[in-house]
Formats: sequence, C-alpha cells, structure tokens
Amino acid sequence: METTYSLTAHYDEFQEVKYVNRLSSGTLHSGLNLQLGPRRPERGGQRGGGGGGGWKRREVCLLSALVFAAGLCVILGSMLLLKYLWPASDAGCREEGGRRRGFAKAARLIASNIDASIDPCRDFYSFSCGGWLSRHAIPEDTLSYGTVTAIAHNNRQKLQRLLTQPVRRPHRRSAERKVKQFYRSCTDLGEIERLGAGPLLHIIGQCGGWDGADGRFRELLYRSQALYSTAAFFSLSVNVDDSNSSRNVIRIDQDGLTLPERTLYFGEDEESEKILIAYKDLMEKLISLLGGENAKKKTEEILQFEIQLANITMSESDSVRRDINSVYNKVTIRELQRTAPAVQWKYLLDRIFHDNLSEDEEIVVFATDYMQKVSELISKTSPRVLHNYMIWRIVVALSEHLSTPFRDAIHNFSKELDGTENQLDLGKMCLDQANKQFGMALGALFVEEYFSSSSKMKVQQLVEDIKHAFDHRLDELDWMDEETKEAARAKLRYMMVMIGYPDFLLVTNAVDSEYGFEVHEKTYFKNVLNSIKYNIQLSVRKVRQRVDKTAWLLPPQTLNAYYLSTQNQMVFPAGILQPPLYDPEFPQSLNYGGIGTIIGHELTHGYDDWGSHYDKYGNLKKWWTEESYERFIKRALCIANLYESFTVYDQRVNGQLTLGENIADMGGLRLAYYAYQKWIRDHGPERPLPGLKYNHNQLLFIAFAQNWCIKRRSPSIYLQLLTDKHAPEQYRVIGSVSQLDEFGRVFHCPKGAPMNPIEKCSVW
Repeated sequence: METTYSLTAHYDEFQEVKYVNRLSSGTLHSGLNLQLGPRRPERGGQRGGGGGGGWKRREVCLLSALVFAAGLCVILGSMLLLKYLWPASDAGCREEGGRRRGFAKAARLIASNIDASIDPCRDFYSFSCGGWLSRHAIPEDTLSYGTVTAIAHNNRQKLQRLLTQPVRRPHRRSAERKVKQFYRSCTDLGEIERLGAGPLLHIIGQCGGWDGADGRFRELLYRSQALYSTAAFFSLSVNVDDSNSSRNVIRIDQDGLTLPERTLYFGEDEESEKILIAYKDLMEKLISLLGGENAKKKTEEILQFEIQLANITMSESDSVRRDINSVYNKVTIRELQRTAPAVQWKYLLDRIFHDNLSEDEEIVVFATDYMQKVSELISKTSPRVLHNYMIWRIVVALSEHLSTPFRDAIHNFSKELDGTENQLDLGKMCLDQANKQFGMALGALFVEEYFSSSSKMKVQQLVEDIKHAFDHRLDELDWMDEETKEAARAKLRYMMVMIGYPDFLLVTNAVDSEYGFEVHEKTYFKNVLNSIKYNIQLSVRKVRQRVDKTAWLLPPQTLNAYYLSTQNQMVFPAGILQPPLYDPEFPQSLNYGGIGTIIGHELTHGYDDWGSHYDKYGNLKKWWTEESYERFIKRALCIANLYESFTVYDQRVNGQLTLGENIADMGGLRLAYYAYQKWIRDHGPERPLPGLKYNHNQLLFIAFAQNWCIKRRSPSIYLQLLTDKHAPEQYRVIGSVSQLDEFGRVFHCPKGAPMNPIEKCSVW
C-alpha cells in the first residue's frame, strides 16, 4: 500500500511563486527601498535671523554617514530575518504541496475502489470494495490478495533490497552480517540440493532412527521439545504468568496435532476428506524420502495416533477454551506428575532448564483434563508408534528447509489444504525465513532506511485521540456501573503504547547481542538449527528473570499490530504505519478510518471477552461488579449470534471463535469515528477531496471498509472459517457498520435498511 512520490514540475513552480511573493512584501520590501544619498535641505529652513540658516558641509557629511550606517544595519537585519523566514516559508509550501498531492491521490484511490452503482445502505462492503474486487485477481503464489497486500508487497521489496546490499559491518558479532549471510545460505539452492535429505537423516539417526529401540521415550521427548522446539503430545514454553504479570513461568498446554484443526482428522465433509487424503500422501512421501521402511504402515499408525489426540483435544472455539479462568491452573511438578504419570516431569524439566527443580516448583497448565487423557493415551500406545510419532513431529518442523523433493511434497499438500497454486519463489521464501529467524536484525535495517520518527509522533497523537474517545464513551454507557467504569478508566490510563520500533534497534551493539550464534553462507540447515537452539536457550534463561514489559513480540517491519493482555500493552510496528492505512499527506478522515480503526481495535481488545479478565497491571483479576459483567456477557452474546447468522459458501461463521475480534472491530470503528470528531473540533473541517461527492465522515467509513477489500481462494475460505479468530472480511465490514447508529446517520440510511437494522448489538 505504500507509494512514493517525486516532486512534479508544477510543484516546483508553485514553490518559486510563493518564494518571489515573499520577497516582494512586508519589511523586506521597505528595507530594500531606503534612500541612502544625502538629503536635500528643507524648504524655508531658516531658524531665527542672521546668516546661519543652511546646513554646513560637515553636518551634511556626518548625517549622510549616519543614514548610510542605519541603512546598512537595516539591510543586514533584513538578510538575517530572511535566513530564518525562508526555510519556514519553504517548509510551509512543501507541506501544503504534499497535502494537495495527498488529497489528490486519496481521491483517486477511493474512487477507483468503490462501486458507486451499489447502494451503501444495502451492502456497504460491495459499495466500498466493488471497484477493487472487479479489477484484481489473486496471484498464483498466494492464498489471498487485498488492499493491504500492497503494503506487504512494498515492505517485501524494501527488505529484499536491504538483504542483497553489501555487508557494511562484517565483524564476527555483526547481526547485519548474520542476517545477510543467512539469506544467502537459503538462496544457495545448489548447496541445498547437494545435501539433499542428509541434514535431517543425521538428526533422525541421533534420535534412534525410525522404529527406535525401546526405552528411548524420555530421551526423544526431551530432544523433540528442547532441541528442535517441536510440540510432541503437548506444548512447553516460558511466558508471563497470567496471575502475576511481573514474573515468567513454565506453561504447558494441549498440542501435538499437525493439521491446523482437530475436526480435519474426522473427514466430516468433502473438504476435510480431501485434506486428510493429502496429509496421508505427504506423510508417506516424506517418510520414504527420509529412509523409513514400509512408509505406508508408518503413515497409518502415526495418523491413527494423531486421530486419538484429536479426540481428546478441545477446539479453540469451545467456550471453555475462550474462558481464561477455566483453563488457567497453577500446579506443582508433584501434582502434575500425579495427573499425567506417563511423563517423567522432573527429569524432563531438570534437563531442559539445567536445574534441579523442586517438586514444589509451580507451573501453569492450561489443559488439565487433556494432560490426564494424553498420559493415558501414551501408556496404552506401542513405544514404536510413540517413537515414530515424535520423529514425525521433528520432520514436520524441519523438512521445509531441505531440497526440492521435500518442498514439492509440502507444496502439493498445501494446494489441498489452502488452495496455493504456485510455490513462493526462492527469494520470497528465504525472505520469510530471514524475517522468522532474524526479525529484529532485519528490522534495524528497515527502520534506519525507511521509517521516519515524525510518523511515530503523529501516530502517537492519533492514539491519544482514540484513548480520549474511549474515556468519553465510558460516560455514555448505561449498562456499566460507576465502580466498573472507574476500573476501566484506570486500565486505560495504565495502557502502554509502543509505536514504530523498540529503541534498542538504534543501538548497533544491542542488536548484535540478540543473535549470539554462528551463521555461515554454506550451511543453511545448520543455521536454522543454531537459531532454534539459541532461542530455546533464551527462553530457558527467562524463567528466572522478571518480565521485561518493554519487550516487543514482533519486529518493526511486521504488517500487524497487537494488544497483549498480560502487559496491558498496544504495539503498532512501523510495517503497518504505511499508506493507505496511514499517510501523513492523506486527509485525517482516511487516517482515522485506516490506522485509527486498527488502533481502536487493539485498544478494545483490552475490554473484549478475553482481555476483560485482566486488570490495569495485566494480571488475571476480576475488576468488574457482578451486575456489570452479566450485562457485558449479554451484549457479547448478541454479537456472537449476529455473526452466527453470516454464511460463506453455506459454511456458517463461528460467532464464538470470532467474538473477541468482532467486539474489537465494532469498538475500534466507533472510537475512530468519535476521535475524528474531536480532531475536527480541534483543527476545523477538512477541505473536500477533489472530484468526490462524499463528505469526510462518510470517507472515514469508506476507508475502514477498504482496509478489508480482499479476494481469497475457496479452500482458504474453508480453512479461515474453521480456524481463524477473525470473521471473513466482508462481514468484518458489514457486521461493524450495520450496528452503528452513527453510520446510518452519516449515510442517511432509512431505518430497517440492511445496513441500518432496527435492533442492533453493541458493547463499546
């Protein structure tokens, strides 16, 4: 979505005209017209009698000298004044010229994306995006394509340019050197093809090979979790303790399935049957490539074990999984051992954390019932099948880094899973890997080259306006009592906002210290392993450290934003602060409708069905009165039911799975609208966009909708509805605008129109 501008000849001429006009006016003009010659004597200048009535030559000379000196001072003063006034004038003209270009570009963008033949009160998504949808097709190497894709495309081009530039800091610890050499190692397909399956065969051999000997269960479980970061049977991580957000804690949760959703293992419809068949083909192909004898039998045994895992796994859309108070359980290692005795927990955790942990050490388990059932499943399953399952989980994690036959097999599976037609070209794939393994190192280069600190300050003001709108909105809520409103305001005051990039990226040595592992241009697979190993070490050390509340989860080039409940923190990376979501030369109506609605969205996450359980410090703590929370749940249920009524290809939107995002979409749009009203009060109305009949309040809603103009492949839509916590894009728009009275007023929609129903749902 980013477009760069060059100064046109017309703009240069406009600057010159303003410059000349400034020279011909005011003090400067009068100063340049001072008379510097000798003055003539006044007519009738005699003062008394006698012969003393005229000027003496000496007096005339003296006066002339004084006049000359005064004139010279005025000239010098005027020149000094110009020195300071000209740049100000030049900057003002440049700003005005930029604003004119920005308004013209914004008008073209809006006009080209809408379909004016559609009534906005009947289908606002098709009205706002119809023009864009009719002009664009999905590239063959992507699952979807939308207006936001332009930002991703431009960011990708910038990052690839940075990665292919010569290394400026070639010393051993240089993060810049490491990320660029990592990228080169990934693009060295000749070396990768030469190695073939060798790197992963070596790991499988170290793990005991396929069908490994009995008695290796605990060793292989340790290797899969602690050396290769693969979730076999369960996930094990170090992260913030929800009940005490100042400390980190060991966390265990359900995990271990390769397919993205448990229901895909049951073949309940045609799509899931196709995916399951493709998955079996993938397993058989990769096992064969990696020396597994009787690959068909191994595939069937591993798949049957994963189906049993799927039977005891709870879907993320389940109401229990959506309630943090239901899933959060703090237990000791001793208690976990009684719950899940098939795993030797103290042995596993002591080895991972290089410590002799007490059996009274507290850890957090998010799926107690699952852990009990998975322990029972492990106990009754053949050791050989358990072994092959763990090997398979390692293969799944690492085989994408091998030669072409492996990548082709994975791509063939992806075609059935999500509809991808063509593989990503090598450069794009390697850029994705560089982003994954060296995010902050690449981010430091990105920020230095492409992100302006002035944008950071302007977005900060926009955030403050959104926060002000939420504070004011609390006053208007009739369903929330004063005690709860005060707690909500306290959470708002404590909410941390981070914009652009973490400050340490500007300190070269600080970035270098983030990547304390070796990288070489000819060892791509080993480079990946070194990165995984180092990040596990960082995670292990973190368990005894206090939480760093200024840490970023995403590097600055990321096209995303997030709210973190345990930190009460919003983060907006530089990668998303790009046109058309944000452009300092655009009218503010588009900026508030673009990035403003995203800021409001993230803020509202602090008060959605998940974030509402965390207090101002990010601790899992009840801050609502019972009455207010009951009313909140009732209003949230209205939104869940609304989205359940939406369907795509006869597949229903999951209102519970998408509830938090839908609450955030609705709240974010309303907050952005009222924040913009404040901006107008503070700065005055904006000039109309040239050639468009829409006012700026209407443009704000159009900009919001055009954030989500997108096309998806049908298999991708099936998977999105099954696993994505966001509703399909057209319903993110329709579901939001149709529930806002403000939208109906702005577009003069009659009561009862599709976009202005009589009965509406709202929380914030």
